[in-house]
Formats: sequence, C-alpha cells, structure tokens
Amino acid sequence: MNVSYRWLRELAPTLETDPNLTADRLASLGFPVEGTERLAEGMDGLVVGRVTQVRAHPNADRLRLCDVDPGDGETVQVVCGAPVIQEGGLYPFAPVGSTLPGGMEIRKARLRGESSSGMLCSEKELGLGSDAGGIMQLPASLTPGQPLVDALGLEDVRMDVEVTSNRPDLLSHRGIAREVAPGGSHDLVLPPIPGASEELERMLDGVKVVTGAGEATAETLTVRIEDAERCPAYLGLVLRGVTVEPSPPWLAQRLRAAGARPINNVVDATNYVLLELGHPLHAFDLDQVAERTVIVRRAGEGEILRTLDGADRTLVSDDLVIADPRGAMAVAGVMGGLDSEVGPETRDVLLECALFTPGPIRTTRKRLGLSTDASYRFERGVDPEGLREAILRAARIILATAGGRVDGPVVEARPEPFRRRKVELRVARVETVLGIEFSPERIRELLSPLGLGVEGSVDGVMEVEVPGFRSWDLTREVDLIEEVARTHGYDAFPETLAPFRPGTVPDDPLFVLEDRLRDDLVAQGFFEAHTLAFSPPEEGEVELLNPVSVVEGTLRRSILPGLLRRVAYNLARGNRDLRLFEIGTTFRHGDAGALPREDTTLAVVLHGRRNPPHWSTSDEPLDPWDLKGVVESLAARIPGAEVLVPETCEEDPVAGAIFEGDPLLQVRDSKDGTRGWAGILDLSSVDLPPWSGVVWGAEIRLPRNPDLPEAAPYRALPTRPGVERDLALLVPDDRPVGPLLALIREGGGPDFRGLDVFDVYEGGEVPEGHRSVAVRLRFRADDRTLTDREVDDQVHALTIRLKEEFGVEIRDGRS
Repeated sequence: MNVSYRWLRELAPTLETDPNLTADRLASLGFPVEGTERLAEGMDGLVVGRVTQVRAHPNADRLRLCDVDPGDGETVQVVCGAPVIQEGGLYPFAPVGSTLPGGMEIRKARLRGESSSGMLCSEKELGLGSDAGGIMQLPASLTPGQPLVDALGLEDVRMDVEVTSNRPDLLSHRGIAREVAPGGSHDLVLPPIPGASEELERMLDGVKVVTGAGEATAETLTVRIEDAERCPAYLGLVLRGVTVEPSPPWLAQRLRAAGARPINNVVDATNYVLLELGHPLHAFDLDQVAERTVIVRRAGEGEILRTLDGADRTLVSDDLVIADPRGAMAVAGVMGGLDSEVGPETRDVLLECALFTPGPIRTTRKRLGLSTDASYRFERGVDPEGLREAILRAARIILATAGGRVDGPVVEARPEPFRRRKVELRVARVETVLGIEFSPERIRELLSPLGLGVEGSVDGVMEVEVPGFRSWDLTREVDLIEEVARTHGYDAFPETLAPFRPGTVPDDPLFVLEDRLRDDLVAQGFFEAHTLAFSPPEEGEVELLNPVSVVEGTLRRSILPGLLRRVAYNLARGNRDLRLFEIGTTFRHGDAGALPREDTTLAVVLHGRRNPPHWSTSDEPLDPWDLKGVVESLAARIPGAEVLVPETCEEDPVAGAIFEGDPLLQVRDSKDGTRGWAGILDLSSVDLPPWSGVVWGAEIRLPRNPDLPEAAPYRALPTRPGVERDLALLVPDDRPVGPLLALIREGGGPDFRGLDVFDVYEGGEVPEGHRSVAVRLRFRADDRTLTDREVDDQVHALTIRLKEEFGVEIRDGRS
C-alpha cells in the first residue's frame, strides 16, 4: 500500500512530523514499511517562472525564444521547443546549475546560435506524469520565484506499507492514520476539498437518501439488486452538467504521491476516495445508461462485455455484472465497461458505490486474469457502513473540480440493513492468553482509539461493538485479545517467562514419522531440499486452473524430477558428491468427479563418492548396495514396509518413466501394496555433464495414518552368552536372496536373534549356475546358556525348510 505521508498528516493533524517515527510505529503494530521515498528529490532548485515574451527563433522554425522571469526581477532567455507557450503564463523553470529528478544537470548552452540559460520543464521531465510533449502550465495564482516544491505541494514522502490480507481497513489513508495517530480514530478529520464553495456544501448537505430493499427508485434513477447474496448494497447518485477535463494540480499531485496516475477530474475523484477512505467507486456516463436503470445481476452464460482496457471479456453465469435493461455495463467489483466510460464529451454522470461479497469477486477476477485496485479491496472486504460517506465525498470532489450539480437523491438498495457485531471479552481471559494483567479501564483505553465501542465490565465480561470497517477480521474473543496485545505493544511485554500449561494434544502420527525420517537421513549425511510442486505437463497430470506460468501448468506426480534438476544445478557448479532428500506432496487424479489425490512422499537422490575424499582411502563411487542400505533404513521406520527385488514395475507407469530400465528395489506393505521404488534415475530430461555418471534415487509414498509405537520397547542387556553358526547356502543364480533371509528370520526358532550375510562366492567348487552365500546366525536364550544340541536342532530344522521351500542346499557348516 503506497501511502502519502502528507496526506496522512492532513487526516491526522496530531501525527508527528518525522515519517521515520511513523514507520517504526507501523512496524511495531505489525505492518512494516518496506521503503520510503522523498517525492521532491532532485527538485529543490526548481522555481515558478513567468514567460514575459515569446518570439520566433531566427535559425529554427520549431524552436522559440522565451524571456523568463525567475522571480529575481531580471529575465533570462530560454530556447524552448514546446509548440504552445503563452506570454504571461507560469511554468516550472530549472535555472542554470539546478538538477532535474532524473539527474540531468542544467547548463548554459547555445542552440542554433542562440543562448539558453535554463529550461522550462514538462511533466515527464519532472517525474510528475507521462506528458513530454508540452511544458507543464501552472496555476495563475502562483508567484514567480516561488519554489516549485512548495507551489505544487511536492514536499512529501511516499511510504510502502505491508498490509496483511486480513486488514482491508488499512488499504486506505484513513485506515493507516487511525492506526498511527496518538488518539486513534478520535484524532481523525477529513481534509477540506479545495474549490468546494459554501453553496456546494449546502447543496450536498441537503441531499436526501431514498432507500429500498431489493429495489430503490427515484425520479432520476432506479436501482435493482437481483443477487442480494453477492451484492448486499448498491448506491447511485446522478450529477449533471459536469465538465470532464484534466484534474487540478492539487488533485493530480495527491494521486501521484500515492502512486496513482491522474486521468481526468471525474475518474480521479473516485480514485481519490478509494485511496482516502478505501472504498472503490465507479462513474458511468449517464447518457449510456438505458432507462436510467441499474440492475445488479448474474451474467448470462457467454455474455460478452468490452472492458475499459479494450478487451472483450466472455462472462459466465457465476460472474456478477452491473447492467442496464440493454446489457452489462461493468464486471461488478472488477472493471467498468468501455461503452459507458466517462470521456471528454460526458456531461451527466452516474456515480456508483457498492458493497460486494469478497469470494465471488475473487473467483471472477482470477478467472478473467484481471486485477484492479477495486478488486483488490473488494476481495478482502470494504466498510459496509461507509458507502454513503464515500459517494458524497466523491460527489463533493467532482462538483468542486468539474462543476455541475446534484440531481435527485442518493438511491440506495440494501436488502438487509447492516448490524454491528457485538463480541464478549472476558477480562480474565485476556490475562490468561497474554500472561499479564489488564484492567477493564486499560482494555478500554487500548480498544477505543481503534473505533471499537467498549462497554463497561459486568461480572468480568466486557461487550465490544465492532464497527463496519473491522467487521471482516474481528469476529471472536481471541481477535480482540490480539488487538489488546498489538496496541499495548509487543515490546512492552516483560521478558520473563510466565507459568504455562503444556499442551496435551499429541502430534499427528504422520508428522512424527516425517521427523523420524528426517533425523535418520540427516544422520546419514543427507541435506533436505525444497522444490516447487508446480511441474511441466510431462511431469504432472493434475492441471492448474490458474498457473503461475505456462511452462509449469500442472502439479507434480513425483518429487524425483525436481530433485534431479537440483543435482544438475549442483554439478554445474562443481559440487559432485550429493545426498539430497525431500518430503513433500505429490498429486494424482482422483476417482471420477472427486478431487485430486494428494500423497505425502519421501524422495532421495545420491551421486558421487561413498565417503568424503581422504589421503588414507581410495575414492569409491556409490553403488546399488549404498542405495539399498538407505532404502532399508527408511523402510524400517515405516510400519509394515519391506524392501523387495521387483520382477517388473509395469503396475506403476510413473516409476517406469523416472528410472532407467526397471527399478532395482521395491518398497511394499501388506496393506497398501507398492509404496515406492528405487534404482538408477533416467537422466534424459536434464542436461548433465558427460562425466556425471549414475544418479541413484528412491521415492516412497508415506502412509496417511501410520500406526507408530508410542515408545521404543525396553529390552534388558543379555546376561547369557550367545552362540553363532555359519552356513554356506548354495543359491541358484536366478533366485534372489531376500526371500531366503526372510524365511530364516521368520523360522529361525525360539532362540534365534539375528543374522548377517558376510560372504558371496562363485566359481571353484561351487556348481555352475549357483553362488555360495555365507550367513552367520545368532542364537541366545534369556534364562539359560544354550547347549550345542539345542542350537544344532534349530539349525537343522531351518536347513530342512530352506531345502523344501527353495531347493537350497547347505554347502558347508562351520561353528
């Protein structure tokens, strides 16, 4: 929100003169100032100059020689190329030695043989507008030699205030002034409008209001609301006999100071009120309003409206429009129509001030891709009580700058009157939440300047009446408590830690699982990455209705492509040893007519060497066993998950598109089937150096509600010795070892405690087509020392099962 500090001080005369103090105050209230800009920067040496004589240049047809009085009683000659310079006119004058806002230094020069001592300036050269073709003419009431900064009221500071989305009341100068003025709303005044005569004030004071529910009618205008849910109120006022022309300097400069572009006096009046009071208005050419009737209705499906930007907008039945009996005139709350635009030939104006429901305005704006100052405010909510004040304020400015008169009353259609909300505030609850005691009197001192009506405490309960401009964000008791803390000052709370009661609500099991997986991966040397969920169409299947860019118009179905691009980014910068992981959301189509399916997914990528380089060891690249170790450690954390060697991944086309060839590993559980895959990633979609080699990756879909143990089970340290047995298993080359090891773990006997694979041997005495896999089995009993006979019996039973179920022979046995 661009804020003119001079405007703020006119609204709040008690405000301090130093804008830096106000910026600090706003920051302490929760609205930091992103930056400040002195608008008169570079204009200190410029003055008002009077042109006393204009004559032709003897050596150039398009140049003029002007004698300029800069206010010191002596004239200087200036060569000027502007087509129209009037003798006796006042213009911005930059004398020799001064500097323009763009940094251009004015020097004495000769142009086509004639000396030029200074420069007459245009709006563009002064940074006050876009008109570069003509010299900026100043009002005749000014005095030659008067500093231009003072003459035009340019001594101002523009502040860029960050306003949160829940505070639409701060999207106006009065809203900001209410926050920072020492007395809050009690210190606010509306500055007088230059040129508003006493006769004009009496005319506006006498304007009546004609009201109706769904429809309101007067001799000059009829207003009918056909969708009261989306338009709770609509006001119209007819002004006749106006003269549309450029705005006077005070109005144009006021808009420029707030970052707006002047257009003409009628449109600028509506923008002035928008910036001052926060309420958008619109002006229609009354001659273009059929039957002097305004209808607020839904658009017809496929109805076309040409908006002010010249684009033809195709509307849908969910859009709200302002129409007359012939057709739509404006997209409600977003932009007006070109056919009813106020232009130089307009003499009669219909002034509109309305209240729209935020949600539908936001939907229409997003669908049309059309964001305006009006839609920005209507999407967040405007003051439902400020409509009459806003429309009369705009009428006052228009009549003061464009002439004319009011014709008829304000016509107001409002199906339901606005009623202020009353919220109960418990004094004890304020202390409980904030940790320090606040008396009812102190609470009233803090809330009243915000415009809230605070009644006395009855049995420790205060009743707070919320005005319309805060009706969008103050809905609960806790909202009022936040206002107490904010206005009291966050920096005013003591630094001591007050007693508190810890929460008893347990963390979501999925969040607990995510934290455990993060801890495990970080302990293994992985860095966590965060990539965007937006993806190119070939990497996603859920299309976005309003994508940030055409290139990334879908939501990702896999995290690995994004991590692979991070690998490419690192390799391009010389970082070759990478271990990255991400826990994020992936998206797939849901069932017919249902929302897309969202899954919390874990992805890891590995590249480079197994260990950091060191003189004592040789560089060893990562291999499938490193990947398998990482995946198995992750699967051990996921309830019910196991790691298998898959035969194919045809059941998952996404995996087939991500990995080079078939994945090496599959993560499954008995309940949900396949949870993920691991293997060598397909590098065809990224640009990697030729030396990059293999990139390993894995992706695992996490369970939505994992059944995690509440605590790790306690097991006492063993007090009896263990017994080990080594077996050499003759395993056919086409049979994976995983199922064999699973059988051993499941059927090892009552005293079995674990196993390790410590050798794989081929050749020699091993039969062709087989390999010898050596495993070490561990046995132990908790209540006694096992005998060799007991261990031998359990090993014998195990070898029989291995032979019967897998045809695996025992090559050798050692103890």
